[in-house]
Amino acid sequence: MVQTNLSGKVAIITGGSRGIGRAVAQRLARDGASVVINYVKSKDRADELVKAIEDAGGSALALQADVTDPGQIERLFDRGMQHFGKVDILVNSAGIRISKKIIDLTEADFDRLFAVNLKGTFFACQQAARCMASGARIINISTTITRMIVPEYSIYTASKAAVDQITRVLAKELGDRQITVNAVAPGSIDTDLFRAGRTPEQIEEQAQMPALGRLGEVNDIADVIAFLASDDARWITGQTIHANGGVS
Repeated sequence: MVQTNLSGKVAIITGGSRGIGRAVAQRLARDGASVVINYVKSKDRADELVKAIEDAGGSALALQADVTDPGQIERLFDRGMQHFGKVDILVNSAGIRISKKIIDLTEADFDRLFAVNLKGTFFACQQAARCMASGARIINISTTITRMIVPEYSIYTASKAAVDQITRVLAKELGDRQITVNAVAPGSIDTDLFRAGRTPEQIEEQAQMPALGRLGEVNDIADVIAFLASDDARWITGQTIHANGGVS
């Protein structure tokens, strides 16, 4: 692992207590950033992560907020800035997956998924745009499935395709402030979210899809995000980086 230099930076990671978000919080803290770990219900996991980061010499704060509520997003940023003084990096990692055939999807399914994956990402980006200084970084989580045809993923794929487009537009809007906006599109990553509802046979099938012949790990994505959060990625913006092990 090549360590990036994030000393003096402050990062907010939505959905930071679990899965990819948790790995991102650990990686950015290891690289010197102070991290705000956002959670909705997993207080114990968030607090345990804060302790682990602090025990390793880092700085972290766990804050509860439901990203489907713009008011709670605003309070998340306000409390993070009160504690650390600023926000330099936003990683929108909060997300859910609902996979059903279109005839089985309900309006409640649609509203819930878009509220987390799209509305949450949009209003977190809006709040970041209001309070971030020049040279900040916004990194959204998309999905490789936007380039594939996968049954039962209609609303999930649609929500993430919208995240890709928001990323491109915001990169142009915020470019005059030298704020970069990018998305990372993982393939199949071995998380609780990925395994939910899948049989061992389906998981093994997914593991054989990448050219590299394995499921992705959360650190595979955290490393890409750490790069995009660093000054080394200053000339990359408006992009969706497909970190998927070679899935075609």
